[in-house]
Amino acid sequence: MSQPPSQQPPQGGFGAPQEPPQGTPQPPQDQPQQPQDQPPSPAGQPEQPPQAPATPPPGDQAYGYPQTPPAQQPGYGYPQAPGQAPGQAPNQAPGPYGQQPPGQAPGPYGQQPSGPYGQQPGPYGQPATGGYGQPAPGPYGQPTQPGYGYPQQQYPGAPAPGGPTGSGGSGGPFAGKTGILAAAAVAVVLLVGAGAWYVVSDSGDDPKKPVAGPSNGTDDPKAPETPSASPSVDEGDGTGGGREGNDDLNAGRKPGEAKVAWLQTNDVDLPRNGGEIRGPWFVGDTMITALYRGVSGYSVADGKKKWTVELPADVCATPNTASPDGKLVIAVKNGTTDRSTCSVMQMIDLTNGKAGWKSEVKKAGAFDLISDISLAISGNTVTAGRTSYSSAYRVSDGKELFGTPTDNCRTFSFAGGPKLIAAANCRNDDVDNPQHQLQEVDPTTGKARWTYRPPRGWEIKKVYSVSPLIVSLDNKKKKQWSIAAFTDNGKLRSQMSPAKGDKVVANCGGTFAIFGQNLEGCSGVVADADTFYMATEADSTGSARTNKVVAFDLNTGKPKWTAPAPAERTMTPVRMDGGKLVLYMEPRYDKAGAMLTLPPTGGSTSVLLQHPEGTNRIENNLFGGLSVRYEDGRSYLLPKRLSGRDDGEMEQATALVFSK
Repeated sequence: MSQPPSQQPPQGGFGAPQEPPQGTPQPPQDQPQQPQDQPPSPAGQPEQPPQAPATPPPGDQAYGYPQTPPAQQPGYGYPQAPGQAPGQAPNQAPGPYGQQPPGQAPGPYGQQPSGPYGQQPGPYGQPATGGYGQPAPGPYGQPTQPGYGYPQQQYPGAPAPGGPTGSGGSGGPFAGKTGILAAAAVAVVLLVGAGAWYVVSDSGDDPKKPVAGPSNGTDDPKAPETPSASPSVDEGDGTGGGREGNDDLNAGRKPGEAKVAWLQTNDVDLPRNGGEIRGPWFVGDTMITALYRGVSGYSVADGKKKWTVELPADVCATPNTASPDGKLVIAVKNGTTDRSTCSVMQMIDLTNGKAGWKSEVKKAGAFDLISDISLAISGNTVTAGRTSYSSAYRVSDGKELFGTPTDNCRTFSFAGGPKLIAAANCRNDDVDNPQHQLQEVDPTTGKARWTYRPPRGWEIKKVYSVSPLIVSLDNKKKKQWSIAAFTDNGKLRSQMSPAKGDKVVANCGGTFAIFGQNLEGCSGVVADADTFYMATEADSTGSARTNKVVAFDLNTGKPKWTAPAPAERTMTPVRMDGGKLVLYMEPRYDKAGAMLTLPPTGGSTSVLLQHPEGTNRIENNLFGGLSVRYEDGRSYLLPKRLSGRDDGEMEQATALVFSK
C-alpha cells in the first residue's frame, strides 16, 4: 500500500506518526486539541506530529494463546497470588527481580528440573494472552506476561499440540518479551486518505501483580565485603578451570560441519533458585560473562578460564557494551538479605580481570528509592537509570558527571554504544496519557543535542539500534505499537510498515528493571546505514515451522525484500559482518543449527558455519533461552539462565562454541 503523500499530514493510527510538513497540521476531528499550556518543545525539536485517533478500530485477538499450564510449583520470582507489598508501587512487584512496569514480565527465575547440560523446561517460553509482543506458546521463548504456568517441554521443530509454537535461539524472533508488527488477522488496517497505518489489536498487558519470592542473598551470609580479583591472569596453562579434552565432541564430524572449539560447563555453586548468565562481552581474545557473584574471562580459542573477579553479592544489572578501552561497570546488590537493593556500581577492567572503583549510586531526592537500576555505557560514561531519576559517572574513575534533569521531563533510562540515547517521562495531569521524550545527549555533560517528543500516549519502550537510531514505541491505552527510525539530528525518518500478512518480532525478554525500564537488551534486530532487518513469527500451518527475514528501507519504512528460511527451519538476525547479514538457523530435534548469511540485496541464504550433528543434543538443551553471538569466525551459544538444583548443577553447559 502506498504511504500518505508528502504534502498531506499523516493521520492517526498505528505507530508514531510521520514527520509533519511545514506548518501546523490540524488534528483529527474526533480528537480534542492539545492543551494550550503544554510546555514548549526544546530547541531543535521537530514540530508536534498529529496524534493517533482517540479510539482504534476493533481488531481480532492476536496470536499467542497460552496453553493450559501444568500443575507445577512456580520457582523463585514467578508470579504468585495477586497482592501488593508495603511500599510497592502500583502494578509492580517487590523483591530483587520480579518488579516490572505494567504489562512486563519478571525474569526467568523459576526452578528448573535437572538434566544433561541443565537447560530444561522452566520459565522460558511462557505464553501470554493475545496482543502484540507475545510469542506463541512453546518452550523456547523468555517469559512474557505474569500469571501463567510453565509450558510443556518440546524439542524445536517437533510437532506442537494445540496449534503453533514459538521458538527462541539467540533470543531470536520468538524468545522473550517480543514485539509484533502485524498486518494480518491479528491487525487492523485503517485507511486514512491515501495512506495506511497498521494497528495492533491488543497490547497483551496483564493487570495481575506478580509477587517475588525470597531473595537468594541468604544463601551465602559470609560473602566478602569487597570484590577480589584473581592475583594473576591465567595464560592458558590449564590451571584456570577451563574444560579440557573436548576432542570426543568432534569425533565423527561430517564433511562441511564446523568444529567444536570448546564446551564450557558450570563451575559455580549456585543458590537454589539458579542464576542468570549476563553478557557475553568480547575484549581482544577474551570472552567475558557474569554469573551470580562473579565475573569471569575465558580464552576464545579454547575456553580456558583466564581470570575471575569475585563479588560480595549478586550481580543485578549490566550494560550491553563495555567502554572502548575494555572497561565494564556492573551493578551489584548492596547486601545479601531480602532487603538488599541493586544500587552498587563496580568497575572491572576486562583486559586483565582487575576490579577497579566501587561506588553506591547517590540518591537524587527523597523519592529516589534506587531499588533497581539499568546501566548503559557510551564512551567513558556509564549511566544509571531508574524511575524519575538518573545519574552518570566516568567509567575510568567513577566521578559523577551529571544527574537528573531539573526540568519537567525526568530521564529514566539510557541506551549506549556509539551514541548516548535518553528516554524521559514528562509530567502532565493525565497519567493514562503520558508524554515521553527522546534525546541524544552529550555523554560528558548530559546536555541534549536534539529532542523529539512523540504524541501524547506513546511511550518509548526499546532502542533496537543506536546508530542508526531505531526505536520501538507503544500506546497502552490504544493497544498499538510502532517502530520508528530517526535521522542523526533527531527527526522522524520513517515508520516500519510490513507487508500484509507479515508479523515481525524482536526478542526483548528479561530486560526490565524493577522500578524502571531498560532501553537496551533486544536481540533478533539488526541494522545497517539504510536497512533494518527483523524476522517474522514462525508459520506452523505447513508440515513444520518456518519463517522469513524482512529487510525494511529506513528511508521509507517499506520492505525492500523478504528472504525465506531454509525449508522447515526458522532463523533470526544476529549481526552484520563483512557487509552481509548473519543469521542463526535454529536447531530442530533432529537437525543441528547453523550460522547463515544473506547479502544486503536479499536472495537465498548461504551456510557460514554448519553446526555438527554430534552436538545437536547439547544445542537443543541450550535452546530453552539462548544468547547467540558471531565473533571473528566463531559462533557462541550461551544459555541465559542456569538451574541451581544440586542434581546436575555442575553438568550444565554454559557455552558451546564452534569454529571453522
